Amino acid sequence: MIKAVFFDFYNTLVRFWPPVEMIQLAVCREIGLTVTLEGVRSGYALADVYFNRENAQIALAGRSTKAKDEFFANYETIILEGAGIEVSPQLASNIWKLTGLIPKSFTPFDDTLAVLLELQKSGYLLGLLSNVNRELEPLLRELGIQPYLDVCITSKEVGAQKPHPSIFLAALERLGLKPYEALHVGDQYQSDVLGAKGVGITPVLLDREGRYEDITDCARVTGLHQVKMVLESLIPRNS
Repeated sequence: MIKAVFFDFYNTLVRFWPPVEMIQLAVCREIGLTVTLEGVRSGYALADVYFNRENAQIALAGRSTKAKDEFFANYETIILEGAGIEVSPQLASNIWKLTGLIPKSFTPFDDTLAVLLELQKSGYLLGLLSNVNRELEPLLRELGIQPYLDVCITSKEVGAQKPHPSIFLAALERLGLKPYEALHVGDQYQSDVLGAKGVGITPVLLDREGRYEDITDCARVTGLHQVKMVLESLIPRNS
């Protein structure tokens, strides 16, 4: 029986505002590159896969300044390639730095707080598992998310990134639960789905843009409101 629901942070519970895709679009157009919003969205989907794969191998936080610059130049290159544009590594690096000059902040998705409240009222323990290398509690309080959480585990705390087992196991230990008693919701297949599976937690892939219809080895939802339906489907029925 599922007793707890864990969530990823970025692109699951919260997003940037203005959206990073709109920032990218504005910068590209400012320097004369013709891209579309859909193209940029496709590029970010590809770049985020690269980000999570590379970050799982060597944590970005532990890389040198030069290595970080190279990483984000590659990240930007993938975004633009996904949008149908080829640029030099230097131009990619410059574009990425320009996007960083535009102020942005975290904001919850429209469904986040309502779903957290519904799950809390239904008796589920709730947790946040994030690869961010920072203290999250002040931000979570500001966003109105903190009151719903029973546990918050970050990579800064455990010294490892999802899909490493330690971040999932730390949450289970904190709540005194077995892996089969938890469900984890996240937007990244490698870090969230495979990470949860690796320790025996039931994974749910959040696919807000409908880009992962080929994924069939786990439950897939297009919005957080569907998580409750997944939970209900896992409740044993009397024969």
